[in-house]
Amino acid sequence: MDEKLPLWPTDGIERVLCVVAHPDDMEYGASAAVSAWTTAGIEVRYLLLTRGEAGIDTMPPDECATARMEEQRTGCLAVGVERVDFLEHPDGMLVYGLDLRRDIARAIREFKPDAVLTGTWQVEFMGMLNQADHRAAGLATLDAVRDAGNRWVFPELVDEGLEPHSPRWLLVTGEDRPTHGVDVTGDPVEAGVASLEAHRAYLAALPWHPAPRDLVEWITTAQGNALGVKSGVLFRAWDFQAPPPM
Repeated sequence: MDEKLPLWPTDGIERVLCVVAHPDDMEYGASAAVSAWTTAGIEVRYLLLTRGEAGIDTMPPDECATARMEEQRTGCLAVGVERVDFLEHPDGMLVYGLDLRRDIARAIREFKPDAVLTGTWQVEFMGMLNQADHRAAGLATLDAVRDAGNRWVFPELVDEGLEPHSPRWLLVTGEDRPTHGVDVTGDPVEAGVASLEAHRAYLAALPWHPAPRDLVEWITTAQGNALGVKSGVLFRAWDFQAPPPM
């Protein structure tokens, strides 16, 4: 019998910050995990690094950004997320660098999460080639988690009244070597489907896109099998308080 992955331990977890590049990035399975967390009383916030203005070919960027931000707010409410912040880095041209790291570190110091969730920065994931913005977002988030805890990196944040904060966990979705998961069987899957369905204008521009229910159920069923549950969400978890491997 295949050994099953463990559930991510949520004892002591009060706040989770999710950092992704675009509206809809959280909705391909990860939002079901968010629903499970918020139902358990964990506060979750989203930080969107762009407004998604380049995501619909037939819609001018300003109009597209307005539509996609509103769809993301609706998707957040479906999974119990009351606050989503949008930065104005350029969609499709997200640049890994100090400005991006500083903006993410600022959000971490302000919210003081116990865990930060982002997407993989690997070039290949889930049998596909990863998009440039996703790679930049994931790698910048990895570094910002450390930056947020270092007083002497971005000292201007201290001048803003934001003292250093070091999250214990970094959770990365889309990894080909997951270590943990969340059981999202039942209501969390339904909430996850609703969160993806909220992106109506975006999905309408993608005629090839599977129905949200079909896609979310396919993802969570496959990942649940690795956990030994009906439906699950997997990620690779790094515990910054764990002793170094010997």
